[in-house]
Amino acid sequence: MKKSFILLSLMLVLFIPTKAQLNNTADEIETAKGTLTIHPILHGSVVFEWDDKTIYIDPYGGAEAFEGVADPDLILITHPHGDHLHIETLAALNTSNAVFIVPQSVADELPDEYSEQLQIYSNGESTEQLGVSILTVPMYNLPEEEARHPKGWGNGYILTMGDKNIYLSGDTEDIPEMRALTDIDVAFVCMNLPYTMDIYQAASAVVDFEPEIIYPYHHRGQDIEEFKTLVDVAGKEIDVRLKDWYPED
Repeated sequence: MKKSFILLSLMLVLFIPTKAQLNNTADEIETAKGTLTIHPILHGSVVFEWDDKTIYIDPYGGAEAFEGVADPDLILITHPHGDHLHIETLAALNTSNAVFIVPQSVADELPDEYSEQLQIYSNGESTEQLGVSILTVPMYNLPEEEARHPKGWGNGYILTMGDKNIYLSGDTEDIPEMRALTDIDVAFVCMNLPYTMDIYQAASAVVDFEPEIIYPYHHRGQDIEEFKTLVDVAGKEIDVRLKDWYPED
């Protein structure tokens, strides 16, 4: 599959897209229970507002990155690496009313002051919090014996809000569990070497599981314009949305 995407990349000389003007303004998606507002924040951090709830994913970048966004009701953290579990950012935010959804590896690293707010889940478990259904899914590197992110150490997440399923990859490589996903309306997929995967693996996987909307995130140093082209050339009806996840750059 990767070879086919390398061949597709050679077609770029015949397919010259308009250069995207990136921004990190919020997007709105209608669900069966009101509007889901998506706020791209920084790197692997994103905020969802839905049904009068505010959900933070891997908050990172200091309080200033979250200016203008409501305090969190839910915080989901994928794994303990410092660009996902960022203690300084958590300390700078008002998290006093938030429920934390985390794997055990994150719980082990969080200060004691958060202990009563934690709910700990392993891959394949589910919960409902404040009307949001949450399923934890694998995120890991291949080959497993050399993994920076071992299987079971962190969580990807699928959130269901109204009738929309939102997938958050966390730090993962091109794993079979991702390719096997179905009925994903919105996906956030990482792509940065050497920690996760390249744009060819990511595009190939996205074309396989066919989300309606895909946001490449956690992509510092990768060519997301080319990622979009690879997905577009495959001919699937997938809306690739490019945002400015690195405004400081």
